Amino acid sequence: MTWLDPKPYLRGVAWFDGGRAVRADPADLDRLPWDIRERSRVPVGVRLEFTARGATAVDIHYRAALPGPTNALHGLAHTFALWHDDALVQEFTPDPAEEAVVRIQLPALQGSFTVHPPESVSPEILGLRAAGGAIAPAPRRPRWLVHGDSITEGWWSTRPAHAWPARAGRALGLDAVNLGYAGAARGELATAEQLAALPADLLTLAFGTNCWSGAPFSAPLLYETVRAFIGLVRRGHPDTPLLVLSPVLRPDAERTANAGPATLGDLRTALEEATRARIAEGDTRLALLPGRGLLTPEHLADGLHPNDTGHALMADAVAAALREADFVARSGRDACSPTA
Repeated sequence: MTWLDPKPYLRGVAWFDGGRAVRADPADLDRLPWDIRERSRVPVGVRLEFTARGATAVDIHYRAALPGPTNALHGLAHTFALWHDDALVQEFTPDPAEEAVVRIQLPALQGSFTVHPPESVSPEILGLRAAGGAIAPAPRRPRWLVHGDSITEGWWSTRPAHAWPARAGRALGLDAVNLGYAGAARGELATAEQLAALPADLLTLAFGTNCWSGAPFSAPLLYETVRAFIGLVRRGHPDTPLLVLSPVLRPDAERTANAGPATLGDLRTALEEATRARIAEGDTRLALLPGRGLLTPEHLADGLHPNDTGHALMADAVAAALREADFVARSGRDACSPTA
C-alpha cells in the first residue's frame, strides 16, 4: 500500500523545516539563544492523531537518532505509545534504528487514536499506512500554544504523554503545541514575536525559574521583561485568551538570592505583579495562575522538575484555571468536560 504523507496526521506542530516538525521558526533562528535553537530541534509534544476504519494496524516509517544514556535515565526508551482517547492502549518498543518501520496494532475501537513517538530521539515521521483497512486524519482541535522551560517540556515525566501540557490538552480537547525549551524560557523577546506570529486559539506562558539560575534577573528586570513579553505576544494575539503560570516550587531557590540579587520568591512576585498590572489596565483575556502552591517537595523528582504526579497536578490546575476563566469556551470549544 502507498505510504501516506504524515503532515495531515501530525499534531502539536508549530513549524516544519522541510519534512521535520520543529519548535522554533526555522527562518528566524539567528535571533534566538543557542539553547533554544538546540531544544527546538527535539519534537516535544508532536504526535500522530487519526481515525481508523477497518484497519488492524498502522505502519509508521520514521528516521531517528539512536538513544543515548540520558534517554535510559529518563525512562524514555525507543518506545511508541498508542493512546485511544485518554487511555494508554499499548506501547511498542522496536530495536533502535536510524531508519525503520514500526507496526502499531490497533484495537477495534471507535474514535481517535494517538501515537506518541519517542521524542527524545528526535524522530522524523516519513510516512504511514494502514493495514487491513483505512485511516484518516483526526478532526482538528483548538490550538493551544504553551511556552515555558524544561518543566513545560516535560522533563522527568516518564513518558511524553504524561507531561503537564499533554495531560491538560487531552482533558480540555485542545491541540497542545509544546514550546517549552529546557534551560531557556527567560523572557526572550524574539520568542514572544514568534508566538505572536503563530496561529493560536489559546496561549499559556509558564516561565521564570531559569531567570533565577540560568540568567540571574533582578525582580524589577523580570517585571519589565514580562510586561514587554506579553505586549509583544498581544501584537499578534490582541484578543486570544492567555494564561500566565508563575514558577512552581523550587526549594533551593525560594529564599536564596541569585546574583540579581533576587530569590525565586522575589521573581515569582514580580512576574505575578506584572501580569496583574496588565489585567488592571484592561486586558480582559489575560489570567494568572500562581504556581507556588501547586506542588510540594514530594512531587519533585530531582528538587526542580515534577515527577508524574507533579505533572498531573499541574495539568489539573491549569485545566481548572482555563475553565474558570472561561478561556476554553472562548477558544472555540462549546463543551470542555474533562476526560482525565
